Amino acid sequence: MPVVRLLVCISLQLISVLAFSAKVDSLDVPSAVMKKNFRAAVVIPESYTKGKANYPVLYLLHGGFGHFNDWATKLPDKTLLQRLADQYNLLIVMPEGEIFSYYLDSPVIKDSQFETYLTKEVIDKIDKTYRTVRTNKGRVITGLSMGGYGALYLATRHPDLYGAAGSMSGALNLDMTSWKLTPEMEKGIKSEFEKILGPFSPDSYAPYSVINMADNMKANGLKLIFDCGVDDFLIEPNRELHRRLVFNQTPHDYSERPGGHSWDYWQNSLPNHVLFFNQVLKANGTAVQ
Repeated sequence: MPVVRLLVCISLQLISVLAFSAKVDSLDVPSAVMKKNFRAAVVIPESYTKGKANYPVLYLLHGGFGHFNDWATKLPDKTLLQRLADQYNLLIVMPEGEIFSYYLDSPVIKDSQFETYLTKEVIDKIDKTYRTVRTNKGRVITGLSMGGYGALYLATRHPDLYGAAGSMSGALNLDMTSWKLTPEMEKGIKSEFEKILGPFSPDSYAPYSVINMADNMKANGLKLIFDCGVDDFLIEPNRELHRRLVFNQTPHDYSERPGGHSWDYWQNSLPNHVLFFNQVLKANGTAVQ
């Protein structure tokens, strides 16, 4: 009986893998503004090759000290991205953000201009390479940790580009107030922030903190989803953004679940984000049926 059960289990796993046939592209996305060449990964659903429809795009950002291929290589379930792309008929783009760019235009480092890169050069390259919905009604963005910050930061500042945004375990306040870190970790991360933003001061860092953008989020009507694990060292900044959005009556989807700053947590979180985005895309009339 155990052998039979094992064979059934293996058969079901094979069926599951074979049922989803999305492929993963890798392409150059050069940056004129930074005079560098970067790579990006793109998950293309199987249905894309069988029709002529324009597809909505999910931009999926990696975390700090990572690179563009993190989502594809570090998820415990290596089929998750392909299955989500096939299930929701969605292009998933994973661009490069380098190890600590925070997806912003650094006022200090001229060759770290990732807000411009993401919002102009990456989108332009993707829209010219694939059949995409080329408006904010078909473009959504989320990410983990640094990428969660980047997704909310970019979408709030560019509501003309993104119709919805999310964050998983986002680092939402760059002054690091309420981050639960050891003194050594705090010192190291503070040093990285000073490289891209200069010496810390409340006035100079405040404009870059997502928790200070709650009123802008309300004004632009961005569809929002964000979450954090209750054991995550970034839980308090996420709770603070939630409190501010409740206070100014901005609709949003916020949740806390068991877990910490880990790939197991983000693997469980991502399908919820994609489901949320699919509902937005359906309401916008841009989901591919």
